[in-house]
Order: sequence, then structure tokens, then C-alpha cells
Amino acid sequence: MATTAHTPPTRDVGHLGDFTATPRMLLIAALAIPIGLMGAAAAWVLSKLIGLISNLVFYQRLDTALVAPGAIHHNPLLILCAPIVGGLIVGLMARYGSEKIRGHGMPETIEAVLLGGSKIAPRVAALKPVSAAVSIGTGGPFGAEGPIIMTGGALGSLLAQFLHLTADERKTLLVAGATAGMTGIFNTPFAALLLAVELLLFEWRPRSFVPVAAAVSVAALLRPELMGSGALFPAIGTLHVTVAACGLCVVSGIASGLLAVLATALVYASEDAFRRLPLHWMWWPAIGGVIIGVGGLFVPQALGVGYDVIGAELDGSIGLGLVVGILVVKTLIWSLSLGSGTSGGVLAPMFMIGGALGALESHVFPAVGPGFWALVGLVGVLGGVLRSPITGVVFAVELTHRFDALLPLIIGATTAYAVSVLLLKRSVLTEKIARRGYHLSREYDVDPLEILFVDEVMQREVRAFLGDVTAGTALTALSGHDPADRTARRQMLYPILAVDGTLDGVVTRSSLEALVHAGDTEAPLTDLVIPPIVAHPDDTLRAVAMTMAANDIDRMPVVERGRPDIVIGMVSLTMLLAGRVRDLAEARDAERVFRVPLPTWRPDRRRRPQLVEA
Repeated sequence: MATTAHTPPTRDVGHLGDFTATPRMLLIAALAIPIGLMGAAAAWVLSKLIGLISNLVFYQRLDTALVAPGAIHHNPLLILCAPIVGGLIVGLMARYGSEKIRGHGMPETIEAVLLGGSKIAPRVAALKPVSAAVSIGTGGPFGAEGPIIMTGGALGSLLAQFLHLTADERKTLLVAGATAGMTGIFNTPFAALLLAVELLLFEWRPRSFVPVAAAVSVAALLRPELMGSGALFPAIGTLHVTVAACGLCVVSGIASGLLAVLATALVYASEDAFRRLPLHWMWWPAIGGVIIGVGGLFVPQALGVGYDVIGAELDGSIGLGLVVGILVVKTLIWSLSLGSGTSGGVLAPMFMIGGALGALESHVFPAVGPGFWALVGLVGVLGGVLRSPITGVVFAVELTHRFDALLPLIIGATTAYAVSVLLLKRSVLTEKIARRGYHLSREYDVDPLEILFVDEVMQREVRAFLGDVTAGTALTALSGHDPADRTARRQMLYPILAVDGTLDGVVTRSSLEALVHAGDTEAPLTDLVIPPIVAHPDDTLRAVAMTMAANDIDRMPVVERGRPDIVIGMVSLTMLLAGRVRDLAEARDAERVFRVPLPTWRPDRRRRPQLVEA
């Protein structure tokens, strides 16, 4: 059997590149530098504000150092009432300040990026960190990262709104501020960059990555001067990772994924329950404070950000009783109170809850090293809740500098991620957006329109007219075509040529019919000609789709790139679906490419017993 080799096309693609970037990217990167400074400063201010309120409420002293509300024994009435008062203050700030401060920050930031033109009001930038500091400082079991992401994003958005920028450029500066704030809180620049790519930017382009990286770098350089350097939870001891331990990371990942699903479900079950209350939402955070206070009576260490507890989990010094208490109480008070609409983040609570799960597993699984299973549980719950496993792994490594745990963390986070996406349609970050009637897809792949060219789908047989032909004659010719000729019926846009066959312009069928209907059948087609917007055979279908969208058209003549007056085809909107059809076929149609011949056993018919008739 003869075979033919695939001949590559001879089209010229020199005008295409891997990325689309212009020098304006450098301008946005320059603007991102002061935003990086502001983001790091905002993180420092928020940290000090949380410390100030925590010290005032629980220790009755003026100090800005971060302290744990449950580090010492307090009056039970204080533990019970402080979160209630904090929730009431947050509710009042939300009602009379801005409702946008409700929630944990990241869904609101995502909504601003996708739906709000990356515009955040100035009052949000002022009220969000204050409301978060009040909520956390009075014992709320939340983290500072969500509020600082929204605060830093608001600062970037505000600067962008004072300048003449596009929505995409505002988005870049918003995310630059958000990731700078995250870097300022945790000193995790690489994880902040990955969070931007996986969760906030919704694109992978130099125009956004370079400015965000500039802001993160500035924040990382400033962070040691403001809040110190080094890992937030430095690792101790060495690890002895075995194949068996890596296998058990799958088991840990499954448990983490299930816990992430449970925590997410509890958050939105709580939100549904609060919506059914016959009370204004302003009062909900105070009711959430009741839940926090009751939980704090049982396990005071579950209150606040809990960096001290997370550190104990990761160095292996935490006791079994506290592990169980944190796992149960922290999960309940965090998820149930967050559903009330109070202000606080999700990352630090997930650290504590995931670390508690892993610390519990360390009493069953073989010893690998101090805090190893707590770290695996932490990154698993984080991957399951955020649905950003790469960010979770890098986050954990940067927080601890435990680089020797990289492979087990990848296994645990990926397993938890797989469990989470199989059991839940949306994450704790996107469910709120969906409940407001919007849809967000977090799957990214190559646009099939980007890898197909016009010459692969265009109509090559084109009906054209000379300019001196009358409208009546042209319409008669079009009406007399064979009804079975689908090409003629669907063209609807006709090139008008000069005597030498070069392109003068185009005429639409609707304009022809309107002119003839008005009785002006003798008008030449040159009276109807409009300047053509053309495509080239080596244009990608994506480029053509963008041109059609920008000019509100659905058909374009195709001309040679070197000869714009020579028509060689026609491309329409329906032809662009060819790329989608190919993408659909690759996802749907299964085939076996290779077959392995296997030996088959055939019985020897000569040895079969013969029937003997009586």
C-alpha cells in the first residue's frame, strides 16, 4: 500500500509570534512598582491593626504585635462577647459604609476583575482592612490574606482609575496590588505570582505577568524592612521520605479533599441558613460572632489567625487533644461564621485545619520527619479548597522552606484537588459568584481558533461583480442560481471588481435588495460600494474573529497579503466554527491508533469427540 508524506503548508507566518506584547507593557510595569510598595505597606498596616485590636480586646494593653487570643486563660464572658461585638461593628460598617467589604475578599476581587471592569471604590480600600482587623482582632477565626488581597487590589485599581487606561490594564494593576499585599503578609512571592496566574488574571500574557512580577518583587524587597525576613513557619529536622510515605500521601490527599469539600459545603449551607433569617444582613455577622464565641469557650486556640497553632502543627509539638479540638471546632466556627458575611480570609484557617488533619494522621502513619504529615494535610486542604494545587504546593514550600517535601506535597495536593473537582462543581471562591447569576470557568487551554488559518476554512469559489453592473441585474443573477448551490445562497457579501479584476469594495445582499425594493434598479453597483475589511489566508481564525467583533461584521473577503486588491476567497462567521468542531472532535471521538496482535487459541477440530448415533 502506498503512503504519502504530510506536506507542510507553504504559508508565511512570519507576522505571527508566541506572544502579543507592545512597549506599553513597560509603562504598566513602571506603574506597578509604586503599587508594589503600597501593597506591602498595606499588609504591614493590616498586620499592626489586627495586633492592636487583639491586644486591646484580650489583653487590655496598647501593643501592635500579633498575639493569639487563646494563648492564656480569659474570662469566658470576654471570649463569648468579643466576637459578637466585632461582628456587630463589621455589620454596621458594611451597611453604612460599603457592602463590598462583606466576605473573605477573593470572590469580590475576582468579581471586580471579571464583571466590574476592575474598578473598586475608594471606600472599599479604606474599610476592608479595618473591618478585617476588627473581625480577626476580636477573635474571628479568619486570615488576613483575603482582605489584604482585596485591599491591595483596591489600591492598584484606584491608581489605574486616575489614569487613561484600558480595563485590561486596570486589571493588571489591580492584581499587582493584590499579589503585592499577599507577598507582604506571607513573604511568598512565587506563590503570589502563581495565585495571580491560576486565580486572578485569567490569562497568561506578558502584558499582565511582567507588571505583576514587578509589583511582587518590590513587595518582597520591602517586606524584610517592614515585617522581617525568612520563612513564616521555618522547618526543623530532616525528612526521610520513602516510597511508602509517598503512597500514603495519596490517602492523606483523599482525606484532605473530602475535608475541603465538607468545609466548602458548610460555608454555603451556613450562607443559605442566614439568608432565611427574618433579619437584615447587617445583623448576621453578630450572629456569626455567637458561633465563634461558643466555639472559643471549648477551644480558645481556634480563635484569631492562629499562626502559633499552625507553627506547633508544623514542628510536631501540638498535642493530640488540641489537634482534635482544632479539627472539629475551627472547621465549624470558620465555615459557619464565614457564611454570615463577616470580613476575613480563608488561607490561614485552611492552614490550621489542614495542619490539624495531617497532625492527626501522624499518629497513624509512619514517622517521616517533624510536622511532615501536618504539612501534607495543610497543602491538601488548601489545594482542595482553592482548586489551585500548584499555588498550594509552592505556598507551603515558601512558608516553611521545606524543599525536600516537594514531591510528597505535589502528590497530596493533586489528589485532594482531584477529589474536590470530582465532588464539587465550584469552589469556595467561585460559588458566591455563581450564586449571583454569573458563570466562571477556570479551565484554560489553547484557543482552537488560534491554530487554524483562514486558508483552511475559507470559501474559494466567490461570486463577484464588476462595478458597472446595475443593482437589478446583480440581484436577478443572484436570484437565478441553483437552489442546491449552498455556496451562492450563503455568501451574502459580494466583492466589486474594477475592469482589471482588482478589488474596489464590497456590497451586501441586503443593500442590493433595499435598493431594488426602492425601485432604483438601474443604479450601478459602484453607488453601493463600501470599503472592504479584509482577511488574509495566513491569518489565524482568532485574529479574524477579533476583527469581525471589532467591526460588527460577520463576513470578510480574503485577499493575498502582498496584493490586497486580489480576492482569493471569502470567510464568514460560521466558517470559524470549524476550529470549534475540531476541538470538539478531539475531546469526544475515541480511537485506537495501534493494535497489538495477540496469539489466539483455536481448538483442533480433528480431535473433537464424534457423536455416535445408535
